[in-house]
Order: sequence, then C-alpha cells, then structure tokens
Amino acid sequence: MSTPHRFDVVVVGAGAAGLFCAGLAGQRGLRVLLVDHAERIAEKIRISGGGRANFTNRDLDVRAPQRHYIGDNPNFCRSALSRYAPQQFIDLVQKHGIAFHEKHKGQLFCDGSSQQIIDMLLAECAAGGVTHWQPCRLGEIVFSAPEAGATGPGCYRIESSKGPIETPKLVIATGGLSIPQIGASDFGYRIAGQFGLRVVPPRPALVPLTFGGEAWAPYAALAGLALPVRIETGAKKEKTAFLEDLLFTHRGLSGPAVLQISSYWKPGAPLVLDFAPGVDVAEALGDAKRRSKKLIANELAALVPARLADAWVGQDPALQRPVNEAADKALAALAERIARWQIVPSGTEGYKKAEVTAGGVDTRDLSSQTMESKQPGLYFIGEVVDVTGWLGGYNFQWAWASAHACAMAL
Repeated sequence: MSTPHRFDVVVVGAGAAGLFCAGLAGQRGLRVLLVDHAERIAEKIRISGGGRANFTNRDLDVRAPQRHYIGDNPNFCRSALSRYAPQQFIDLVQKHGIAFHEKHKGQLFCDGSSQQIIDMLLAECAAGGVTHWQPCRLGEIVFSAPEAGATGPGCYRIESSKGPIETPKLVIATGGLSIPQIGASDFGYRIAGQFGLRVVPPRPALVPLTFGGEAWAPYAALAGLALPVRIETGAKKEKTAFLEDLLFTHRGLSGPAVLQISSYWKPGAPLVLDFAPGVDVAEALGDAKRRSKKLIANELAALVPARLADAWVGQDPALQRPVNEAADKALAALAERIARWQIVPSGTEGYKKAEVTAGGVDTRDLSSQTMESKQPGLYFIGEVVDVTGWLGGYNFQWAWASAHACAMAL
C-alpha cells in the first residue's frame, strides 16, 4: 500500500465556501488540502451575477438574518451569519483592491469580472499554504474511531486519484445539484447518508417556473417582456410576497420576482400576481370610462405594457371596444385580473436553470456554532446544508459565514 498523504484538514469542494474555509484554516496554521473533481475552479462564482459576482448583500440584518433564508429550521443560520457579517467580507474585498458597486436592494457586484473574487480566494488560500488538488476524484471514505483510551480524534482515510489521504477533519463543501453542466453532484448528500446523517430532500430553488398546455399560449408570445410586479404564494401564515421584476419566457415566467417566489412555491399551489402594484386599477378604468372614447387596450396600456394589455383584451370580445362602451362588470373583471391574476405553474425549469438547491444536510444533525456534524470530525458548509437564501447575494454570504464558522472551529 502506498503511504497516505496526511493533512490536518481536507476540504472537499473548491467553490465559494470551500475556498474561503480552506484559506482561513490554512492561515490559522493548519495543514490544509483542498480537493475538487471539476476541471475549472469556482465556476459558480464565475458565472454568477452576469459574470460580475453578486458577492454579498449589505441589507442583511445580522440581528435577524433568518428572515432572508429558508430551510426546515431557518434559525439555524443565525449563529454563523451574526458572527461573520457582510461588512467583514466587504472589508476583505476592499483589502484586495476590488472595486464594486451596489445595484439595488443592497446587492453588491464587482465593477469588473467575477474572476476577481476567485483570484482573491485563491490568494487567501496561498497565504495559508493550502495544498490544492484539482481535478482530483475521490473514492471510498472510511472513518476509524480512536482506540479505547486514546485521547486523539478519529481518522478519515480517503482514496483519491492522487493517492490515499488521511485526516482527522473532513469538510464537505460540495454544493447542491444546481447547474449540473458545471460539475454539480450529489457527493455531499451521499457522504451524509454514509455516516447516518439525515438529508432534507433537495429541490431546485431560485428557478424559473413553467406553465404547460394551451392556457399559456396567449402569453408565450410575450417572451422577453419584463415589468415590475407583486407576486405571492402560500396561505395565511405561510403567505410570502415579493415586489420585483417579472420576465415572460416562451415556457413560463422568470426574472427576480419568480426566482424569489420559486423557493417558497409548492407544486399545485397558485401564484397571485399584481401587474400594477400600487395602482387602483378598478378606479383607473372607471375614470377612463367616464372621460375617454379610446379602446380599452389603449387605456390599459397606460397601466401595464402595451403587449400585455393587447394579450388580455385579445382573449375577451367584451373588451375589444371603446372603454366608454364597456360593461361595468367586464371592466371590474379585467381590473381584478390585473391586480390578482391567479395561475398555477406546471413545474420548474429544474436544476439546469436553478441558481441554488434548497434542502440538503439536515441542520438537526449539525452544530450551528461549528458546522460539525454528529459524526466526529465531519463538517458541512455552504449550499450542501439545508439553508437557502434569497436572490441577491444572500447565498454567497451564507457560504462565507458558514465557512468562517467552520474554519474558526477547526
């Protein structure tokens, strides 16, 4: 048998969480190995934010960060996020001389390329003397518990394409199933299962929604149309709403509004959309009937985009006339439809278009302080954990914060 490579810590997954954790742990004096199976490093960072990396969100409330996150236990994320706030990562970005700007709602993007964030994380790893094997495939992982009476930790023996590895601390930062074309895999969930940890069933999140059948035909022609909307789903205590931009696609709906609501939407449940938020549409149409002889479509185009107005009016002969000739009942129905359009998605665009994966390693089996699991010396950080943030830099902030919590504990 070949002599194993020995490290204090092995971090599996060279994405946002893995890179950050490895660098921090190395700078704290640990001998760290960072391993990833993909050919290219940190592809998810590279493609994020339209190539400019929406690397955090300064609006995150560190006193109640859980309101920006979902999971079976949203409160789990509070400890890590309160101990590593957005400003701390911003300070690191500024230390590396990376220029950035706020787009809106606290979302911070690089002025230049997202490659700057990747280069920064690699520089932090280099500063910590991190050994980086990529591409490197991992095989069997076996844990040996300490012998009776021994005071030291157990040991993980990992078979790899670069030879066997031994370490007392193993950090899983392999992400979820989103965007398989850049190397996403279920590795983290399999490791959790191997060591008896629970996994909340994964599902696509921050993902476009699809609408099948002939009912969608009038709207498929609106592909490319964008407008601000209020979108909601859920009933009573579970009702969730966002005020964001919507985008029509050939297959359904996308844009920030839909990506946000998709994390909360449950199959079979309706979405409710207000296409003129802040406007009393019934009052506006009633006023138009009293003073105007224009076609209803023309009056409606003052409230919503003309293409959308034409699509709605085109489906109802009672609306294809001057507004002053329309029945009050028809105008009232039209106003209700604009302000509370209910539609049930047929599904999502799946992992290939999902920005993140909801679900993951069950937080009941993890320490919120250290990210260590009930299996000694085995840690899970980032997207592989059942913590999913809103659109707009929140998932990157969870990556940084969970990685920091783990590295401080190692």
